[in-house]
Amino acid sequence: MIRRYNCIPALLAVLLLALAPAAWAVVDAPVLSVGQSGHGKQTLTVTAGTSGLPDGFTIWWMDQATFASRGFVWPETEVNGQGAASFTGAPTLNTFGGQYTTFKLAPNASITIEIGDLFQETGVAGTVGELDYGTQYHFTAFATDGSGAAASGLSNTVSGSTTESTNCTYTQGFWKNHESAWPVMSLMLGSVNYSKAQLLSILGQSVQGNGLVSLAHQLIAVKLNIAAGADPTDASAAIAAADALIGGLIVPPVGGGYIDPSQTSALTQTLDDYNNGVIGPGHCGVVPTEQRTWGGVKSLYR
Repeated sequence: MIRRYNCIPALLAVLLLALAPAAWAVVDAPVLSVGQSGHGKQTLTVTAGTSGLPDGFTIWWMDQATFASRGFVWPETEVNGQGAASFTGAPTLNTFGGQYTTFKLAPNASITIEIGDLFQETGVAGTVGELDYGTQYHFTAFATDGSGAAASGLSNTVSGSTTESTNCTYTQGFWKNHESAWPVMSLMLGSVNYSKAQLLSILGQSVQGNGLVSLAHQLIAVKLNIAAGADPTDASAAIAAADALIGGLIVPPVGGGYIDPSQTSALTQTLDDYNNGVIGPGHCGVVPTEQRTWGGVKSLYR
């Protein structure tokens, strides 16, 4: 009789586990991979496991010096000198052309995020400022539950380095022939957003008496120079005027927009002078290493 009753607690335990709510289920830790680096940001791709990330995730990061001072071991809770951001809602800034609509990932789904470019992002809470320029950072992640608490162990640790600012300019010919050095993947010309592939096609387009094309060539170069770290002061007025003049016209060969050269020549000359170092911070003397987006100048190319 005693043996019969001794098995009751074990049976109850099995029943309780079977009836446990889904929220008690173990959530797989996400997997991180490093993407493009910018002056003040690092792009990461977060990939969910087979459990998904139903309530979002949190990213932790430390610079090299801070992480080294801790023996390259992550703390159990947040500490001074550590960045942290929770991704639990819906992004509206860095959606990569509408590709991403939520930080709550389905099983095996991925999302690309931009640490250091979160100030105007939605669905995020925590450290939202830019990263330091020219600095190596280490990142890890974990799943969160509905209350924001950890729901998984830590992910793998990945590292990336932000780039130094470059206060000098290159010509439109340079940017046309060095696409690996582009600091951004899209630009606004007027009120229209163009992908990198479209911008390269515009740079390869013959002017053929179309002032819109010649103006676009110089405007693309100016915005790439500024995104790479060049001081925009001497070109700001011309940039604003060029964007206003272009408006909603779509530049060939992407579209069929046209402006008479008499309306664009003065602006084109000013922007060309900036790109060639006649005005502004001056022309760069060496080819830059590959760089990527800079959150502080997003308004110029979004």
